[in-house]
Amino acid sequence: MGSPCSVSLFDFLAHLKRQVIAVFSNTLADQCVQSTSGRGNLRANFPLVFTPLMTMKRLFAFVFWPVFFVCQLLALALLSWHIAAQVHFAYPLGYKLLGLEQHIAEFAPLNRHKTGFEYTQPEDHWRLFGEISDAVQSSGRGLQNISYSLPDGKTTSLMHEAEIIHLQDVANLIDVFYRVGLSGLGLWLLLTALAVWQKWLPPANKKILSGFLAGITLSAVGVIALGSTKVFYWLHEQVFPDGHQWFFYYQDSLMTTLMKAPDIFAFISVFLLVILILLWCCAVLLFKRAINHRLKK
Repeated sequence: MGSPCSVSLFDFLAHLKRQVIAVFSNTLADQCVQSTSGRGNLRANFPLVFTPLMTMKRLFAFVFWPVFFVCQLLALALLSWHIAAQVHFAYPLGYKLLGLEQHIAEFAPLNRHKTGFEYTQPEDHWRLFGEISDAVQSSGRGLQNISYSLPDGKTTSLMHEAEIIHLQDVANLIDVFYRVGLSGLGLWLLLTALAVWQKWLPPANKKILSGFLAGITLSAVGVIALGSTKVFYWLHEQVFPDGHQWFFYYQDSLMTTLMKAPDIFAFISVFLLVILILLWCCAVLLFKRAINHRLKK
């Protein structure tokens, strides 16, 4: 038990708090009546209260939702990539759509480093691409072991040293992408939980769409202004180590021939975009359902 003095002080502070709240509530109620009757304005009568609060709220929303959607984009992009990797980026479908069988038959005999690849079958090509996909998803493990059978029954490695080094660089880049994506996923889940708990409604779909379209448009204009080829080369120079080859002619690379690069990358990009759009729609619907459920409570 506390002393009589401390108890009295506690009672006094509690009583004072109730009185202040009562006075403020009554004053606020009077101002509400005046504002509805045309004799006053709530914001005008309490500018020091409402103006900073509204400014902070707008500022918070201006920062929170862009960060939220950027994290959502990172998280869903990673999830889209991971899902696509499990089916080897639908390579058999792209193989048929892009005419890779005819492409391989044309350029495989011209290869200056490897022989006999023109005798391989579509099933071999699907297997080889799947092994490349699995290897770059596993930090490059197994790249040196990817091989195909020659007509005499012997096996030979699919790629020479420069190709293996390049795919190891790609694997390292994918590892970085996973770390960034997982960080975005963790932050996105935290922000989602916070928004649902606080019952914060997201911006209208039109605003979200217009924001992304504006970003895409500005990026496209920038690429066109600088030159798509220059941007392509600059990006590769930034992400791959100096001295490591990243451009291969069909005559020098069975890896490039197998993929009909860069055509296969356009197909994979569309495939990833379809998955991303589906995941995005699901995420938006689930988020809105969670918010609506909270609002009903």
